[in-house]
Amino acid sequence: MTDAQETAADSSLRTTGGAPPDDVETAPTPLLEPREGIPPVIADEAALAQVVAAFAAGTGPVAVDAERASGYRYGQRAYLVQLRREGAGSALIDPVACPDLSGFGAAIEDTEWVLHAATQDLPCLREIGMVPSELFDTELAGRLAGFPRVGLGAMVENVLGYVLEKGHSAVDWSTRPLPEPWLRYAALDVELLVDLRDALEKELDRQGKLDWAHQEFDAIASAPPAPPRKDPWRRTSGMHKVRRRRQMAVVRELWTARDQIAQRRDVSPGKVLGDTAIVEAALALPPNVHALSGLPGFGHRMGRRQLEQWQAAVDRARELPDAELPQPGQQIAGPPPPRAWADKDPAAAARLSAARAAVSTLAEALNMPQENLITPDTVRRVCWEPPASVDAESVGAALSSHGARRWQVEQVTPVLVAALAAG
Repeated sequence: MTDAQETAADSSLRTTGGAPPDDVETAPTPLLEPREGIPPVIADEAALAQVVAAFAAGTGPVAVDAERASGYRYGQRAYLVQLRREGAGSALIDPVACPDLSGFGAAIEDTEWVLHAATQDLPCLREIGMVPSELFDTELAGRLAGFPRVGLGAMVENVLGYVLEKGHSAVDWSTRPLPEPWLRYAALDVELLVDLRDALEKELDRQGKLDWAHQEFDAIASAPPAPPRKDPWRRTSGMHKVRRRRQMAVVRELWTARDQIAQRRDVSPGKVLGDTAIVEAALALPPNVHALSGLPGFGHRMGRRQLEQWQAAVDRARELPDAELPQPGQQIAGPPPPRAWADKDPAAAARLSAARAAVSTLAEALNMPQENLITPDTVRRVCWEPPASVDAESVGAALSSHGARRWQVEQVTPVLVAALAAG
């Protein structure tokens, strides 16, 4: 970071906001330009080997980003990987042409990776062999530091004083060849990521939160891959309208059929059949293709063959024996929904109310979102089944058992002890 950028970063980090005085002229915020131009897309093993060698010889942290094709393709695979490191410059890699980047991952494995909203990109990076051992998440750092807007564009502008180009975040990154404006946008995403990291590290240190941030980053880097979601069809939008088990079976059959088609065609499931159509069919239980074609989402644009495959899924659900119908709700481990607490356990409801108020007050004092101070689920679990003896040691142990980091235990335990005792 240059001296001018560092001064701007330090100044903006400490600004409380408000318009400048009328007699002060403010320069327009400069639009960020790639320092070395748009790098070529790496799409063969020879070029990849050269870039790997350059990054292995570079110095300092590595900025990493990935672009997916959510809403266009099936799954969450990466369609472009962007990297930048001092001494190596920027690189754009096509993971379709170079699907195994484990060699690249190994070359920078012991280096700190800088990502923005790391949990979004790590799954698709892991699929192509890139797994960090150490990371810095600039989005999470912004949350802990109390920034109200933590998108990459907002952070770069507020902290470093540059404007990132907008407009290509939701495009179809599986497009080949990728248009130059998209590549420019992608390269800029890592252009100042390390500079942003350095400025945020200073601010977190100033606020006494740097160790907290490192604990969070370590937890992300060491977290195992998320297990497959159980009964993913239950997350169909509008599912709350579906009450009867037979109707739930229709949702399950249509969702499963749609998922298989989407996977085979490598398109987003929503492009095969919308959630609204699935729910409408479940509620109506159409007896034949003619009735199905009259429902929203199954209109005249849908061919006879398509209608028949969806009707076949409905028919499978209609013919299931009662014993094979899905149960009304998932068996959820842990406490019931908070709205039911007052009836099920009024004392627990009182504890939760006191705990929520205490956590909210503490989060405000620490200038960070409540969910980053401690997850709402953790608070609910401790309030529903508090330790037999409510004291700092037992409450801290309970928080730790639910995954709270050491800094969270240290901050939250005193206020939870008081809340649980009062409740």
